[in-house]
Amino acid sequence: MDATRRVACNPELLNVNPILTMGMQISFILVVSHFFQLVLKPLGQPGPIAQILSGLVLGPSGLSHITYIKEVFFQDLAGDYYQTLALFARIIIMFLIGLEMDLQYLHRNLRTASVIASGGCLICSMLAAAITPFICQQTEVHSHVVMVAVMLAVVLANAASPIVIRLASELRFATTDFGRLVISSSLICDLYAAVLLTLSSRSKHGRKFMTWAFHGCLALFMMITVIFLNIYLVNWLNRRNRYQKSLKNTEAFAILSVVVIAAMAIEMLGFNSIIACFFIGSMFPKRGKTARTLLPKLSYSVQNFIFPVYLGYLGFQADISVINSLSNFSVVFVIILLSLGGKISGTLAACYYLKIPLNEGVLFAFLMNLKGYADLVTIGLGYQDNVITSQLLYGLMISTLVINTLVVGPIIAFMVRRESDILGFKHIALEWQTADSELRILACVHNPRHLSTMFGLIAALGGPEKGPIAPYFMHLIELPEKTKSHLMYHQREDDELSDEDNYGGNDVVEINEAVDNFTAETGVMVHQLKAVSPFLNMYTDVCDRAEEMHASIILLHFHKHQRIDGKMETGKEGIRTTNQKVLRHAKCSVSILVDRGLAGDSLASGTESLQQAAALFFGGPDDREALSFSRRLGTHHHIKLTVIRFLPASSKGQNFGVNVAHKAEDVFMAISDQETDNEADTAVLSDFYNRYVTSGQVGYKEKYVENGQQTASTLRDMADMYSLFIVGKGKPAQSPLTTGMSDWEECAELGAVGDLLASSDFDNSGSVLVIQQHRISKKESEQ
Repeated sequence: MDATRRVACNPELLNVNPILTMGMQISFILVVSHFFQLVLKPLGQPGPIAQILSGLVLGPSGLSHITYIKEVFFQDLAGDYYQTLALFARIIIMFLIGLEMDLQYLHRNLRTASVIASGGCLICSMLAAAITPFICQQTEVHSHVVMVAVMLAVVLANAASPIVIRLASELRFATTDFGRLVISSSLICDLYAAVLLTLSSRSKHGRKFMTWAFHGCLALFMMITVIFLNIYLVNWLNRRNRYQKSLKNTEAFAILSVVVIAAMAIEMLGFNSIIACFFIGSMFPKRGKTARTLLPKLSYSVQNFIFPVYLGYLGFQADISVINSLSNFSVVFVIILLSLGGKISGTLAACYYLKIPLNEGVLFAFLMNLKGYADLVTIGLGYQDNVITSQLLYGLMISTLVINTLVVGPIIAFMVRRESDILGFKHIALEWQTADSELRILACVHNPRHLSTMFGLIAALGGPEKGPIAPYFMHLIELPEKTKSHLMYHQREDDELSDEDNYGGNDVVEINEAVDNFTAETGVMVHQLKAVSPFLNMYTDVCDRAEEMHASIILLHFHKHQRIDGKMETGKEGIRTTNQKVLRHAKCSVSILVDRGLAGDSLASGTESLQQAAALFFGGPDDREALSFSRRLGTHHHIKLTVIRFLPASSKGQNFGVNVAHKAEDVFMAISDQETDNEADTAVLSDFYNRYVTSGQVGYKEKYVENGQQTASTLRDMADMYSLFIVGKGKPAQSPLTTGMSDWEECAELGAVGDLLASSDFDNSGSVLVIQQHRISKKESEQ
């Protein structure tokens, strides 16, 4: 109304194109937000803070408070277009969040996330009801008191999940268990806010409950229809583009159009589409070229354009100048104080019940107090529906959201830096992990040759009951040192995202097809990654990504491959160099696979073929890591695992082997006290024996040898008995059991035993997996 009145008073404004005005405002927001990011990044402040701050500086609280700048750059005529843009932004953001959501983790931790979210939501809702009379009195709102209470409950209780996700990603703890639990809890808070919004939307239909219920059922039916329609469209597009790397832009746009049209229809029925878009995204088929195309395109657009503009618009709406009296300041102060108090008290109570440490609980509470998403929608709808009849209350509420997030954001960044011991990358070796803990594995391939064995191992690691496993599959592509850019552009399709998509050739299509087939057969979701770099620097991509995803182990393949005649043929030397550098620099355990075939297809598809695997144990941290890796394979019903321990011949008849009398408590005590390697070896083996060997799941043998020559002879005798050998790389110092074996060592990165098993001269038809446990350096331990 104000904008229309100004146009009537000033006819010159009719010549202003509001779309161009909005485009100019968006450009200003992007430029200023980028400037603030450059300034605040050295101070450790995340991007959302800079983006909200940019909108605040450009809005009525800052530059647009100057009359000339406001008339030239920030005309109110663009306000309606901003509302439409914000709606489209919410739709795309929530659909992307659903698309990226790890539903398996949410399912496993639903109770924990629900308890944490409920604690803060319930306390905040009670505080909102208590504070409503005070807010109404201070802002002179005398009607719709109940709806104001509902609005305040949403504002206090909600946690802006998009901002939580963005903050967790920028502060590099989104992939930790803590980060994923925070994200899951914030999504449940969003769901709670959406339910309150849905209930409050009944006010649009007055007392006609049947009309409201009918529209609600229609919106629910529409959401379910879109979910099934997407499944059909995705399957059809995947078949249509079977031999293509990705979908065309027009096909991706068609999928998004279905989502946007459905969301707009739900909005027209009087309901908020936030949760509908999230459910549509979460139920979207994650495998195939459709999801593989949408994820990078949407992620790039949201992170670099939609999110900065949306958060900038949030700050742009705030007018802090309305806080011009003690009563107005008291409203803002009380709301922020109660929001913090409610979240802290409710979240800490929930964390105490769940036995979560206090420091994590406090950080939880502040993360769950981020505002600016459902809150903004709630206030906007309240203003449109005349629930908020006071312009003052509207301005104060918007200002409260912005100030709250600007205050809480830096506190979170400071606490994350202080709590780096729980949020930073601290590798926990497989030796210390329980068998039912989630295994995060980064499998790397240079070509499709080793896909079958790699996928067979991943399938077997999940166990018979599809245990918690998070596999990441990384395609490593060599980037030539001198690349002619005009040739790459000539080869590029018009609708491809970037030149990087051209690398990999037909290998990309073959790998994508193999990943899709594996997911369809096993139900295990594989996250695909790509690294395009020269061999000289490729190891940094692998190590950085493993650190970012908090991997437990990196799985590489050997630089040699088996020919038809059974001999090992040397591949690119750059692959070997990359393996050696990853072994040296990775902050987690690393394994190298010598692939001679493992019938990986049968393991993935679940056929009844039985694979014989042997875990060779000589002693030391690497062999303990290999044994811990093997125990996951041993639980798979298509793998028969046998642990073979090599002992000095002089110890035969002595109590040097497995002590079956060991109890679990004794084992953990021995490990925690960091006793000698021999004692730790015996403790780990005793625990393994009592858990798996006595139950008949795993076989156990002991071999007594005097030197490396007898060890080699023993290994040759069992060469044809097993299709997979698992062994640790070995101690830096020579073991008496392998003395002399290094004299003919060819590949030191495999260790003495692994190199022997991988040698072409060794008559072995089984694959070999060599594992190195990460040793924490003094520098890492001090961090």
